[in-house]
Amino acid sequence: MDTFLSGRKFDRYDDLERRPFEGALKRAQALISAAKDEALGQSFHPELTGAMRYALAGGKGLRAFLVLESARMNGVDTRMSLGPALAIECIHAYSLIHDDLPCMDDDDLRRGQPTVHRKWNEHTAVLAGDALQTLAFDLLCQPGYADPRVQVKLVRTLAIAAGHNGMVGGQMMDIAAESRETPYSLTQIKQVQQGKTGALIRWSARAGALLADANDAKWQALDTYGECLGLAFQIWDDVLDVEGDAEEMGKAVGKDETRGKATFVSHMGLDGAKKYAAELVHNACTALDIYEEQGECLREAARFVISRRV
Repeated sequence: MDTFLSGRKFDRYDDLERRPFEGALKRAQALISAAKDEALGQSFHPELTGAMRYALAGGKGLRAFLVLESARMNGVDTRMSLGPALAIECIHAYSLIHDDLPCMDDDDLRRGQPTVHRKWNEHTAVLAGDALQTLAFDLLCQPGYADPRVQVKLVRTLAIAAGHNGMVGGQMMDIAAESRETPYSLTQIKQVQQGKTGALIRWSARAGALLADANDAKWQALDTYGECLGLAFQIWDDVLDVEGDAEEMGKAVGKDETRGKATFVSHMGLDGAKKYAAELVHNACTALDIYEEQGECLREAARFVISRRV
């Protein structure tokens, strides 16, 4: 059966046993760019797809990389993992479009460029986000790339990760924090971020094990890795909101302090937050012991998360 992959010959991600993280990330970015063009190639509304393409462009592609790399580690072919990798980038891009809207964070810049609602308008931004969300599940349901039983698992787990008990729920808690008289406790902040940021990263890390129908020990290793990585990623975002350079990051910084928002940094201090992030990265790396040398690229990715400047 034809799928969105059928229209062209894609390069492979899994043609080498292991490559350093930087090279693997670049390969993942190139594959997602090509797959995006294929998936959005046909549309009856070019303006809508233009906004969707714009929202998908310019990011690190970390979540897609996690899908492709965790799949490679479990012996899964690129043609099986590329659809899910693009799917998670669609969900992430939709969340950023909506997060930037005036009714949410009201941001003017994203990745150094005008946000979607600034470049177009609010209704185009909302609809582009909606379309990216539905495209993600379309990609997961494409016929022929995996056993239907595995596809159902991917759809259901991504729906949970992106929904009211995951990303959207975390976003709702984050918005509610701004109207509270009492700032969130550290436990509540963890709950927010495990949903808002962590849920999609966690899904991405374990997607390869789902695609391979791997044993419980390998699935659990990637689940633990993803959980620790997702939390470390958000802690480092809090650090960058204090230490980061707006021009380098391509978005506003210092917003959390301006709004009086409780963060890992406000609770733990800058040094304490950095130390906690480093501990989480150590735990993420240790969780991959079952994969031995094959897990080294993901370990490098974890270390990257708390060394990045954007």
